[in-house]
This record gives sequence, C-alpha cells and structure tokens, in this order.
Amino acid sequence: MGATGDVARAETAAQTVDTTVAATSEAETGEAIADSEFRLLMVEQVGCIYCRMWNNDLAPIYPKTPEGKTAPLQRVDLHKPFPEDITITGGKPLFTPTFILLQDGVEVARIEGYASEDFFWGLLDQALKKNGATYQAPSN
Repeated sequence: MGATGDVARAETAAQTVDTTVAATSEAETGEAIADSEFRLLMVEQVGCIYCRMWNNDLAPIYPKTPEGKTAPLQRVDLHKPFPEDITITGGKPLFTPTFILLQDGVEVARIEGYASEDFFWGLLDQALKKNGATYQAPSN
C-alpha cells in the first residue's frame, strides 16, 4: 500500500474523529441552542487541521465553560447549506474554522481561524462582551 495508503488511512481516521466530535457536541448542545440568545456557529470542513486542533483542544470542554453556556456551539460544514434560521452579515466564510457569534440568529461577530486556546478565548470574550453578554469569565 505504501505512503499513499498511509495518507488515506490518516485522512479517514481524522474524518472519523471530526464526525464523532461533531455528533457528540450537537447532541449535548441541541437544547441549549434553542434556549440561548447567543450561539457560536463553527464553520468547518473535513481535512481542516486547524478545525481538528480546536476539536482536540477545546471541543470537550467548551460546553462546560461560561462562554459555552452563554453561546452554545453549533457546527456547519463550509460546503453545505447553512441553517435557515440564521442571518450571516459578513459574507460566506472563506477559511476554516470560522467562528460566527450569533445573537438571536444574526451574525454580530466573527473569529477567523484558530491559532491557540489563548487567542480563541480572548477573542470570544471580547465578542461576547461587546454584544452585551453577561457571564462570569474565569480568572487567569
């Protein structure tokens, strides 16, 4: 099989992990999304290494954080239609991951890319506070 087979196996494994994380996250946050003023829409695509990094670093803990409770995560594939109940004001995302903060279903902020936990939490905190979210952010 050689190197080509190894690459194909690695991509298949990554897709399985991505799908498992997405399914788990959707199941955990379905009710929270319906009850929340804010949502965090994660635009992702299969094979996106930065999406995988976010999934490994933050997906398991995000729903348990004050930010995750304030803005439950909803995922959408870059290449599929977006949910009909949202309004994207910044144009279709070009990069993955792109995190779109929704307030009552309307885009109010956007984070493009994922570099590290620190940058993500800082940018999300700024976006939430700028748009009137109130929650107790963890102290560093």
